[in-house]
Amino acid sequence: MLPLTLLKSSTTLPLLVELKSGTTYNGRLISCDHYMNLNLREVVCTSSDGSQFWKLNECYIRGSSIKYLRLPEEAVENVKEEEKRESQSHGGRGY
Repeated sequence: MLPLTLLKSSTTLPLLVELKSGTTYNGRLISCDHYMNLNLREVVCTSSDGSQFWKLNECYIRGSSIKYLRLPEEAVENVKEEEKRESQSHGGRGY
């Protein structure tokens, strides 16, 4: 399972993003691209020292600034189900 496949299957799920600066974003994933740039909705941003919070309707996060992502278990299950469906549909003589 590739990281981008996992991320793309997590659309609409809650996501925690920590940036290299220490700032964190909690929100629902709207979309992502192959550079791992993210669009989030219903976001709560927390400063690196945890003393300030901001609520944002939407935000864009550049992929190169991401330190790590935390996805719910549901995202992994979604990818496994998707891979299983794809493997079943590719049966036969390669058509």
